[in-house]
Amino acid sequence: MNDINKKKILGEERRTFILECLLNANKPLSGSELSKKTHVSRQVIVQDISLLKARNEPIIATSQGYLYLKPQSLQSSFERVIACVHTPDRVIEELTILVDHGITVEDVKVEHPIYGDLTASIMVSNRHEVEQYMNKVFDTKASYLSQLTGGIHLHTIRADSIEKLNAVCLALEKAGILLEE
Repeated sequence: MNDINKKKILGEERRTFILECLLNANKPLSGSELSKKTHVSRQVIVQDISLLKARNEPIIATSQGYLYLKPQSLQSSFERVIACVHTPDRVIEELTILVDHGITVEDVKVEHPIYGDLTASIMVSNRHEVEQYMNKVFDTKASYLSQLTGGIHLHTIRADSIEKLNAVCLALEKAGILLEE
């Protein structure tokens, strides 16, 4: 399919097209990009993504757009969950320390007293993505999940070596961000 014919792609054909786009993309695709390609509204794309997720397609929504989690891209990478605590004014510092050590910050999690575990995707790997993420936070005037828990939160982080994970934990500890046991 191409954008040139300006014809709406309908139903299941559209969801198949969206899935192919996500599978072939080397970066997250925004709902707006997908809506332009399929000639439907962004809200229709949001609904399609929900239907695809309900079929257990490993699609996540990041601050940069939708991403298909490809299992082969996770090979030879290492993951760790870290506990952090800081005030909202240190979010940029925390994320910058992480990405400057070659880390991908996948998500943030907090334990809410009523709703239990709340998780939000972050998916930042470099300073540009951190800047984009922070711009969206500022533009939407969104609150951080960690504000619900006095600054305590978890991050799932990923790197291509255990050494990078260990080094970033030392850097976060030195900065007073890593939650002490």
